[in-house]
Amino acid sequence: MNFPVRIMQDGLAARVARVAEIAAKHADAVDAEGRFPREAVDAMRAERLLGIQVPHHLGGESASITEIAELCSMLGQACAASAMVFAMHHIKLSSLVEHGSDSEWHCHFMRNIAGEQLLIASATTEGGIGGNLRNSICAVEVDGDICRLEKDATVISYGSHADAILITSRAHPQAASSDQVLTAFLKDQYTLEKTHVWNTLGMRGTCSDGFLFKGQAPAHQILPKPFAEIAAQSMLASSHLLWSGVWYGIAVDAVARAQSFVRAAARKAPDAQPPGALRLAEVSNLLQMVKSNVVAGLKAYEHAKADPDRLSSMGFAVAMNNVKIASSETILEIVNHAMLISGIMGYKNGTPFSLGRHLRDAHSAQLMISNDRILGNTSSMLLVHKQDTSLLG
Repeated sequence: MNFPVRIMQDGLAARVARVAEIAAKHADAVDAEGRFPREAVDAMRAERLLGIQVPHHLGGESASITEIAELCSMLGQACAASAMVFAMHHIKLSSLVEHGSDSEWHCHFMRNIAGEQLLIASATTEGGIGGNLRNSICAVEVDGDICRLEKDATVISYGSHADAILITSRAHPQAASSDQVLTAFLKDQYTLEKTHVWNTLGMRGTCSDGFLFKGQAPAHQILPKPFAEIAAQSMLASSHLLWSGVWYGIAVDAVARAQSFVRAAARKAPDAQPPGALRLAEVSNLLQMVKSNVVAGLKAYEHAKADPDRLSSMGFAVAMNNVKIASSETILEIVNHAMLISGIMGYKNGTPFSLGRHLRDAHSAQLMISNDRILGNTSSMLLVHKQDTSLLG
């Protein structure tokens, strides 16, 4: 894939390639059984990939979002569920890296993530509000040095397998629904009572069950910055960009399978253009469009990180929303093209050209976060924000 924005650290791609090889071996079983991709996550730990975003001075490797997006795409070509777990972990880690550096406890937590290769999950959805992450019903209660939180979390991806959960809530019981904080709870500081089972069309291995979360921890584990700032300046961009990296990886592998099918047909009839050759050219164009879209988003984010006002601007939010919309919609078109090229051999399970898992996983892209919700937010912003129409803006 090679998102050409920053040269990747020596050896990082090789480490992920080893994980991807393991993930690919178990991808079909993870999907069929709807189980956590334990082998791939164990390999991530062995290659020390869960702490690469942590700054050097805290024991990490200071990997950029651009580098992590590239790794997401590599894993996405092997196993979309494994790649999504890796992406979601680093989305939450970005909140700590960008907004926890002024807190002694959160710096210590980042050291532990890098040193012990802790897996971090997220709990932003809630019964009654669905996926509207900028509103909460539950509220954290601070009693002296202790905080307590109970949340009906309708989705916590790989919640049963995480070492810690970053969870949103109202800042206090009297706070408005949009006045939120983000709190880190370690595994021994909370209980999870399963309320919903993750039995889905695709992304089955993320094991995104619903839980009643009950936690108690020292109050200094609440991140010092308001969640509104965290969401605008790190979580929005990292979510859309890393997810898009995963989706691009799914599309790359689908196109590679279709290309292999066309090449096999060409070898059988070297004097005739094989069926699907023209569609292969079309799908190559679509794939390049997705790559260009994600690369542009990565460049915009890396550039904006030096300016907090720009990170919080409507223009930046619109740009990141557009990256997500375009990537999530185009990936389905790409996988459908690949299916048409491969025909029945792509439709069947168990062939070298099978695309059923890719197609089912790709359907999740428009639902997390719902494109309709994102388009609604973008339309509201465009009522007051003038769109940048310059080619290089």
